[in-house]
Amino acid sequence: MASTTTQPATDSVPAASAPVLGRQESRVIWLLLGAAFVAILNETTMGVAIPHLITDLGITALAAQWLTTAFMLTMAVVIPITGFLLRRFTTRAMFIAAMGLFSLGTLIAVFSPGFPMLLVARVVQASGTAIMMPLLMTTIMTVVPPGIRGRMMGRVSIVISLAPAIGPTMAGAVLENLSWRWIFAIVLPIALVALAIGARWIHNLGETTRAPIDVLSVILSALGFGGLVYGLSQLGGGGHGTGAEAVAAQNLSTASLIIALTVGVISLGLFAWRQVLLQRKDDALLDLRVFRSVNFSLSIGQMVIMSMAFFGAITILPLYLQRVVGVSALDTGLIVLPGALAMGLAGPWIGRIYDRWGTRVLLVPGAVITTAVLWFYTTYTAATPVWVIAVAHTVLSIGLALSFTPLFTASLASLQPKFYSYGSAVVGTVQQVAGAAGIALMFGVMSSAAGAASDAGADAVAAEAAGTHAAFLIAAILSLPLLVGAFLVRKPVDQPFTAPVAH
Repeated sequence: MASTTTQPATDSVPAASAPVLGRQESRVIWLLLGAAFVAILNETTMGVAIPHLITDLGITALAAQWLTTAFMLTMAVVIPITGFLLRRFTTRAMFIAAMGLFSLGTLIAVFSPGFPMLLVARVVQASGTAIMMPLLMTTIMTVVPPGIRGRMMGRVSIVISLAPAIGPTMAGAVLENLSWRWIFAIVLPIALVALAIGARWIHNLGETTRAPIDVLSVILSALGFGGLVYGLSQLGGGGHGTGAEAVAAQNLSTASLIIALTVGVISLGLFAWRQVLLQRKDDALLDLRVFRSVNFSLSIGQMVIMSMAFFGAITILPLYLQRVVGVSALDTGLIVLPGALAMGLAGPWIGRIYDRWGTRVLLVPGAVITTAVLWFYTTYTAATPVWVIAVAHTVLSIGLALSFTPLFTASLASLQPKFYSYGSAVVGTVQQVAGAAGIALMFGVMSSAAGAASDAGADAVAAEAAGTHAAFLIAAILSLPLLVGAFLVRKPVDQPFTAPVAH
């Protein structure tokens, strides 16, 4: 039975002098980074645009929210399949598919005559976005020598931190002067240029397999991950109050949550059983042998906890700023922007430290900073100065940067090369599902605590403050296991590396 690990992990000896990445491989990675940035940038624009869409398209707030929910659901369904797709098809083919789908979805959005077509556009966009990040991470692991993978993964952190932060700010600036269609119209030519350049310059890297796709696994994956994410999105999503309509909305939301989570859990169990059978012939849609690596499993566990705490907290923070502190949407974006900039700019520097010194020197201070700041969040009140919030968020972002880059790199480096694509799919799926779980949990807690405070006679601001305090407390409690996990994840010893032949 083959092991998925490479060599024993160690953090005790600095790495040897770093090799140099070839010009052709470097060009491919930069193209993928640019394309991923454009795709993820568009992921976070809809939140700001929803009020405008409600007015312009004549739809309800619940319908408008599906433009975000459908995107998230599509990501959860497609990402687990990318492990198979990246082994079955060439690098160039997957890039063209990813950017082609994203560009097509963006084009449809620009000319959408109404809500149904715009919803279709978001699903098509998400299909391309879901492929891009696993493609980028798998390519890095395939073509980058072990001694410089950390700094390359540091560049990935620029994409995953800057793009989501700039998206709402860009959308807000556009919507102040133009219609919501311009959010997509501005992105479309950039996406088309990236597609054209990539189609011309990206070569096929590595070998492909001829394994047939298992349709039953695709169906079970879609029901499992899609059901789980949709069910979590219903947590705390019902109506509030005691009126007949509010009670009916609460009952509908509860029923949807129970049904979706039940379908999701059962389907995931069947999906896992199916993969265990198929991986005996190397035909699995998502090969679960990646979890035989203890270091990979520990890294994934750390990512689950961090994603739940981080994505939940940063989703609650804008609500706290606007509903409790009373700042505008634009000011909210400016308050959180320095943190995103710090996280992105620190990525390559942190990657160099990982390459030379390993994980512990980064993960331990990262866990301490992240946990400490999340506990500090629980002290926020309506009177907390805005500059204190901005500084704390920036410090939190640095703590997260110290954690995500080494976790990405150490987890995938713990696997044999043939499992890189599956490992990348697992990382992407974990981030999506754990992030959705964190957001759902904290929204539910915030809603319940705010409702209880309101029933006790608190005014609107005080009730919102109580709700956000409870949500931040959950995030802080969730972060505590990070302090233990930071000592357990290790950097695998660099294995002999042979660059794949481009063709």
